[in-house]
Formats: sequence, C-alpha cells, structure tokens
Amino acid sequence: MIEISSKSNDHFKRWVDISSARGIKKHGEFILMGEKLIEEFLKNPHIKVKGEILHEDLKSVCMVTPAFKGQRIPIYKLPKAMFNEVDVVGTHYNLLVLEAAPIESLASSQKVEGLEVVAPLGDPANLGAMARSALAFGASKLILTEETCNPYHPKAIKASAGALLKLPLYKTSSFSSFLQSNEELFALDMKGENVGNFKWPKDLRLAVGEEGPGFSGMKGLKRLSVPTLDVESLNATVAASIAFFTYASQHSKV
Repeated sequence: MIEISSKSNDHFKRWVDISSARGIKKHGEFILMGEKLIEEFLKNPHIKVKGEILHEDLKSVCMVTPAFKGQRIPIYKLPKAMFNEVDVVGTHYNLLVLEAAPIESLASSQKVEGLEVVAPLGDPANLGAMARSALAFGASKLILTEETCNPYHPKAIKASAGALLKLPLYKTSSFSSFLQSNEELFALDMKGENVGNFKWPKDLRLAVGEEGPGFSGMKGLKRLSVPTLDVESLNATVAASIAFFTYASQHSKV
C-alpha cells in the first residue's frame, strides 16, 4: 500500500485534475465513484484498473476481488481530507482509477443497426441520465458528437448508473456535419410527429438535444415530439425516455 500525505504528490494532483473533462482527456484516466457502481464493475472488470484510492477507515476491494488474483494493482492511502478532495461526488467509498480508453470513430459507411442514439449533450448529468434510459430500452449504441461532454466525467457516470460503461460508444464530427451525411436522422423536438403514433423503423438514428433551442433552425431532420398538457415541454432526458420506451414497445424489447 502506498501512503500519500502531500498535496504536491504527482498522483494526487493528477486525481484532482481528472475530476474535469480536460483532465480526463489529458491523462487518459477517470475515477469510478460510488459503492454500487464499483461493486457492479468488479463483477466484470472490463476496463483496465490503474489504481485504488482509500483512506484509513476503508479496506481495499481490489485485493479481495477474484478477477484481480495475481495482478498487482496499486493501492493508495490518503488522509481523509485529501481523499474528500478527490471524491468529488461525495461517495465516502473506495475510488477506482480506470483507463479512459479512446472512443472509436463512427465509420461513415457503418450500417445503422437498431436504435442508435445521437447525443450532442454538453451537460454531464443530462448525458448520464439519457444514457441510462437508452441502455434500459435497448439502444444499440451511443454516438457522441463534438458538442458532447466527456462521457467519463464523474457526474455523467453517476447519473448514468454505470450505463456509460456498458453502452457501445462512438464519436463523430459536429452535429451539423453529421446531419449532412445522415439524411434519415430523426430528432426529438417540440414540434414533430407524436412518438406514440409513429411507426418506428427497427433501424434508425435518433438525436436528443439540450433543452431550450434544441434543433431549431436545422434542416434535414425528421422531427418527433412528446405532446404535453399545460407545460411547454418536458426535460430532454424525460422526453428521450418516453421515446425510447415507445420504440422498444414496438420492437418487443420491453
């Protein structure tokens, strides 16, 4: 076990840095936080573990995980005050430093298979919540545009309940550029065909945008909407969940 007590330590400075999207991109690492998320991950540790962080009141979980038998995973011990600086979502549980593997680029010739969700979402909590619903209703992949926040951001992982570690992730260019090469792209919008009446193709790409302007002014989109009463619109992730459910209902996924 490696004990660290100085904030000038390079490991500690890196862990603080990877609480941000810029730090994750710079170091190629992210921190998995939350007891349930970690317990579930350790049942099938499919991402490389670079280290485990704990404080004096915590015991290592990696050392008792059968999948890591024979492996030398660094265990770091911090004073509680320093641990809390790294534990940015306040889980008070062991932290796992994982490798943020590069996300594969979506080939322009790749055939659409199932429900593929395009998510130009800049807010980590929105991306995470939307990913959770996408996984729950059988989406085949999540396509991240240049506008999308880093999917390994702590808030995104937490809001997704781990879905961002399970969904196949692909990256592409800006949403406007992606739209030009995807004429059959559907989008959730305030104005469009009622998702409840829509006959969903088995294979399609559905774009979910931020609240507010959404996809206003963009041409070439086939628009779908979730009608409401007495409110102008729903939260984007709530509307997305309803759309995903109607798709799954028509294709026997729920």
